[in-house]
Amino acid sequence: MVLSSVLGFPRIGKNREVKKAVEAYWAGKSSAEELQKVAAETRKWNWTSIKEQGVDLIPSGEFTLYDHVLDHSAAFNAIPPRYVGLGISDLDVYFAMGRGRQADGVDVPAAEMKKWFDSNYHYVVPELSEQTEFKLNYNKALNEYKEAKAAASPNFQPISLLPKLLPIYKQLLSELKAEGVTWVQIDEPHLVMDVAEQHAEHYTSAYTELVKDAPNLLVTTYFGRLGSNLSFAAKLPVAGLHIDLDREPKQLGDVLNAVKDTSLVLSLGLVSGRNIWKTDLTAAANLGRQAVETLGADRVIAATSSSLLHTPVTLASENKLTNQQKDWFSFALEKAGEVATLAAILSDSQDAAVAKKLEENKASIAQRRDFEHNSDDAVRKRVAAITSEQLQRKNPFPVRREAQKKHLSLPKFPTTTIGSFPQTKEIRQARAQLTKGAITEEQYEEFIKKEIDSVVKFQEDVGLDLLVHGEPERNDMVQYFGEQFQGFVFTQNGWVQSYGSRYVRPPIIVSDVSRPHPITVRWSSYAQSVTKKPMKGMLTGPVTILNWSFPRVDISRETQSKQLALALRDEVCDLEKAGIYAIQVDEPAIREGLPLRRVDWDNYLTWAVDSFRLATSGVEDSTQTHSHFCYSDFNDIFPSIQRLDADVISIEASKSDLKVLNAFQQFGYKNEIGPGVYDIHSPRVPGEQEIKDRIKAMLNLLPADLLFVNPDCGLKTRGWKETEASLKNLVAAARWAREEFA
Repeated sequence: MVLSSVLGFPRIGKNREVKKAVEAYWAGKSSAEELQKVAAETRKWNWTSIKEQGVDLIPSGEFTLYDHVLDHSAAFNAIPPRYVGLGISDLDVYFAMGRGRQADGVDVPAAEMKKWFDSNYHYVVPELSEQTEFKLNYNKALNEYKEAKAAASPNFQPISLLPKLLPIYKQLLSELKAEGVTWVQIDEPHLVMDVAEQHAEHYTSAYTELVKDAPNLLVTTYFGRLGSNLSFAAKLPVAGLHIDLDREPKQLGDVLNAVKDTSLVLSLGLVSGRNIWKTDLTAAANLGRQAVETLGADRVIAATSSSLLHTPVTLASENKLTNQQKDWFSFALEKAGEVATLAAILSDSQDAAVAKKLEENKASIAQRRDFEHNSDDAVRKRVAAITSEQLQRKNPFPVRREAQKKHLSLPKFPTTTIGSFPQTKEIRQARAQLTKGAITEEQYEEFIKKEIDSVVKFQEDVGLDLLVHGEPERNDMVQYFGEQFQGFVFTQNGWVQSYGSRYVRPPIIVSDVSRPHPITVRWSSYAQSVTKKPMKGMLTGPVTILNWSFPRVDISRETQSKQLALALRDEVCDLEKAGIYAIQVDEPAIREGLPLRRVDWDNYLTWAVDSFRLATSGVEDSTQTHSHFCYSDFNDIFPSIQRLDADVISIEASKSDLKVLNAFQQFGYKNEIGPGVYDIHSPRVPGEQEIKDRIKAMLNLLPADLLFVNPDCGLKTRGWKETEASLKNLVAAARWAREEFA
């Protein structure tokens, strides 16, 4: 019989209960015990709900209060020395590693964060060194299984620590086996990367050790294809192997040939863990039958392609989508039902209920395909008519820079922010009141004007040079634009975890995208009207809107990106016409969208960079274009960063000890750049001297005349008290730099 499996599930709670509980604990409004109670209730709901969908293999141990990689660092004692001996609880040490801490005499920054492969999920990077001493501080996997059952030196290479780490894993696995656990899923998404081939011997030796006193081990890959790594992955001495057939269905034949003469159970990722579209059960079953025919039903598991943490919890919470729209989609709980149905189909179930579900699914998929054929011909023709001239600024950067100096009159080491200012309780309440009809559109707009007045005055008072309007009217940097474009739909409760207690509600692209009217011009123009300092217009870039939405699967990502770029190009040109001569088009997701296999990079980078240039190249030389990037390792793609040709780029750099700037020095970056001087994801306030030291360190790598001074990212999630203190220190440090390096 074919079994069904879910690799992981959203850990946020059906109604974001975990976020609320975690933030209440941080604010001192609830105890650790109250927080853990909410966590336990959420885990129980997850397990029960998945079981009710008919899934055979239900995951435990993947729940987290902040980040699952941070959980492993804490459990395996990979705790950096700066977090040891602080005199605070283990839970507070855990959160300090994730978000920093500045309270009760403790002042430590957060650990570095990066994106999880090519997703928008952020993980806390383990800090390992030759001095790291692994031990099992607690067995999180075992504890949650019981709960479910009842309800650097220069030459240092982290892989060299493998012999020290394996005994800890063996202890963990043996304890699970002693408790009666029969299967353990071990995620190894690294196996879809090119670099994994270098570690073939490490994989083999590690799993040879791990299986000695362990339950059946299922090695899980996702987000890509095994490719050449299949040659050793198929020979690992484990009980099962999982592959992603949503992203890479063509790998099935090679995998079947590699495992057919082994005893490996093959877990098939037939239901997408990364999108929200209803699974075509007929197509998925056809793939699954190939495996059943080759291996037999007892060696096949029908599963999600990856953990479902990247999808919303359930469609049952959506009351405003039309019946037609709801019929297109499948969220985490519905996907659990899909894998159960697929397992039944592949087991040749004669159950009439299964046959009914299959027929209903066929009808739904057919109706969606019919809708997809109704394209916007004007949009398609405009994309087809894009020319190379539309991708070029009128003159090269040195010429533009001289024009911008005269036009904007910014000082040396100009100060600015990345765009958003704190989204206060009052702002959220006003937006909610407008949605409910409790206030009129006119009342809401007056409220927004007052917020902009306040933010602009604050920036003038604190002494910032290039101002922003603060974005009080925006709910989310992607959702806001999607709501103004044609071609998107939105959920009420489609929350997905980005990191810690930061959740996002990705828009869904359902048809061709266009801009029916200007989006940001009104508020940016108003903000410019109340100050003599230059105002920066704020837009989200086409690649980021695409990567942070749930895209269509019937047309290419390239086509969708260029549709978005054309819509944004119109907005950029309208901002310039309205007197906004600095325009930021953020692309924080351009690096995360990079394919995991290097052979696929060139195609992606070509259309991604072209999309940005298409959006930004329609302005005059005197208009300064900016862009912002998040958590990006630039070395491998630096020529593409240069080809963006933004006049100014800002990057998150404070958590990486400025390592990211080495690439800018190495490749001789010639445009202006603003590396973040402090981490906005942490509530701690950086001291003035701390920022001065960071500027001095930056000047060892970058020319002084190219340096902007700004925070790491937008200030939306921060409070006003810490924002005011941090920005005052930032401006003071920049003024010092002007005198020190005049």
